[in-house]
Amino acid sequence: MQRQKSKTPLPELNADNYINRELSWIAFNRRVLAQALDERIPLLERIKFLAIVSSNTDEFFMVRVATIHKKIKPSLPSNRPDGIPYAQLLQDIRQQVVEVMTEQRQVMRDLLQRLGDYGVTLLDARALQPDWRQALRSYFYEEVYPVLTPLAVDHARPFPFISNLSMNLAVCLRRDGDDHDQYEFVRIKIPQTVPRLINMDMVLRQYGSGDSVGDTFVWIEDAISQNLDLLFPGMKVVEQSPFRVTRNADIDFEQEEEESPDLDLSEIIEESLRERRFGSVIRLAVPEGTSPLILDPLIAQLEIDPERDLYCVNGALGGSSLMELTSVDKPELKYVPHIPKLVVSPEENIFDAIRRRDFLVHVPYDSFAPVESFFSTAARDPDVLAIKTTLYRVGRNSPIVQSLVEAREHDKQVAVLVELKARFDEENNLEWARMLEEKGVHVTYGVEELPVKTHAKIALVVRREETGVTRYVHLGTGNYNAVTARLYTDLGLFTCNREIADDASHLFNRLTGYAPATTYKRLLVAPEFLHPTLVSLIDNEIAAAEAGKDARLILKMNQLEEDVLIQKLYAASQAGVQIDLLVRGICCLRPGLPGMSENIRVYSVVGRFLEHSRIFYFHNAPSDQCLYLGSADLMRRNLYNRVEVVFPVLDERVRRLVMRILYTSLRDNYNAWQLLPDDSYLRVSPAEGEPVLNSHQIFMQDSAGLDEPF
Repeated sequence: MQRQKSKTPLPELNADNYINRELSWIAFNRRVLAQALDERIPLLERIKFLAIVSSNTDEFFMVRVATIHKKIKPSLPSNRPDGIPYAQLLQDIRQQVVEVMTEQRQVMRDLLQRLGDYGVTLLDARALQPDWRQALRSYFYEEVYPVLTPLAVDHARPFPFISNLSMNLAVCLRRDGDDHDQYEFVRIKIPQTVPRLINMDMVLRQYGSGDSVGDTFVWIEDAISQNLDLLFPGMKVVEQSPFRVTRNADIDFEQEEEESPDLDLSEIIEESLRERRFGSVIRLAVPEGTSPLILDPLIAQLEIDPERDLYCVNGALGGSSLMELTSVDKPELKYVPHIPKLVVSPEENIFDAIRRRDFLVHVPYDSFAPVESFFSTAARDPDVLAIKTTLYRVGRNSPIVQSLVEAREHDKQVAVLVELKARFDEENNLEWARMLEEKGVHVTYGVEELPVKTHAKIALVVRREETGVTRYVHLGTGNYNAVTARLYTDLGLFTCNREIADDASHLFNRLTGYAPATTYKRLLVAPEFLHPTLVSLIDNEIAAAEAGKDARLILKMNQLEEDVLIQKLYAASQAGVQIDLLVRGICCLRPGLPGMSENIRVYSVVGRFLEHSRIFYFHNAPSDQCLYLGSADLMRRNLYNRVEVVFPVLDERVRRLVMRILYTSLRDNYNAWQLLPDDSYLRVSPAEGEPVLNSHQIFMQDSAGLDEPF
């Protein structure tokens, strides 16, 4: 497409028009917490959202807050448009995180109390009736006591290492009969080999009366704290408290590669995983009211700033463990299970279906089965010559990985790019990569000239047919992961379009060999081509608006943060382009600013499923360039530091389906929030007389959504 020049200058980004990314993320976590407050959602699902708030916060500290810590130590100035100094930003983060935590714990207490009405109870171990306490003590002695290792701290025994996100008990002791203020300090790590929530029904059946008490639980740390006398005979427990630390877990792979040029990437990953557990402490969490006898040694030994890094929690630590409650058999307290629809009949050969026409899979509303069939059929089909794919987060026990192994056993050529730098999946991916290598699969870890992550979701199958060699391609917005395909909303396109297949072949040659001058006809590949093409497509909309035409952009993504594209969107708004942005999480653009962004509306959909698909619509582009799907968010890391693939929707029928998905998402007045000019989010509600439109519910009935013209 010929680039159109815009008459509208790019506005400068500053604190007035650019939202800080970390504070925007906290706003997203507030929207997740709002799900736990939503009376329309089943009770155990609301508990699940509480757990997600905690797990989100853990990762936020391990990565984003840790990054700010690294910048604040050498007193680096902020280089972001919001201009917030890092020291001030840490204070702002702390204030807002404390607000979220406080509300979360209030909601937690309320929901746990309400669960009791349905026979699901989480009890205080101190309040158990005597026979239950005795049964719990027997359970503790037989099944927990043997795996505990109290570690004393004194002149001969240094303070032990506290691993990231581990639950621990700190115990202050005094010898029996000793009236002096001479205290001993002991740390007990709570083992991960036992459940965080102890099932009292199981305990009583095995160690007590044998009576059934239903879904009744106690925290493991409470059970341990009530039986410390068994661990410390001859000592008196003066104080005890659970505590939990969060460490810097963000690995700088680029720096590792510069410092270790002689190591291959798998060795660098392995070494980095070992180092991750020793990252600096970013957060210490303790219950409110923890005694200075416990707190002072922890602060000193962990070397934290209590004004910045200490978080006192009103309630149990590690709220992500509440996810264990959702396994109870109470279907009336959960969502009605959704059975995904099959886009392709199991009896039909997947390649026959693709050859007939391009088709789309919208998970979790459509079944992920065609994706797995794409790999499994290719593995067994005697006419398939080669399979090539990228793997970013495949999960454990992956059927797709097993199909790749099976394909190799059938002497097919199999090439896989495994992204070892996928954050928090490095160890899992390393295991897969080595297993695949042992089976004879060609495994690569990245592009030699591009020390970046490969985040693209693409698979290519080469098949010999009567008419010659045909290439079949799957392109997606999400990972090749059957588990997340039941939880995340993603789009996958199957095609044997010649131009896209050519581009796929070129891309894999680029990924596995040496081809720095590779170009593409249809695919927008980062880091070389995606960003400038998106800029050109926005410029084309601006030029159309300046020429008096109707101009519109609809962009759906997980995060929006990249500076130039935000400037372009502001310029488009100033030129009169109507812009709708569906941004689930971080959004640094500020809509509704007079003279700058009046024509921009930003919505965030947070509901039963995690919005994960990326869709980009450009109203005035040619029909074969007006609609794209892909793996990339509009963030600096995606556009400049990753191999990403954004692909056009060339089939008119599929384009109509995707536009229905966009239309339905924009009409949502049940799960949607609108970003306001003051950075707050307002839940979207139906206008008077307007029907309730829950996009997730609509997609469960028809994965394309509302059948109305856009």
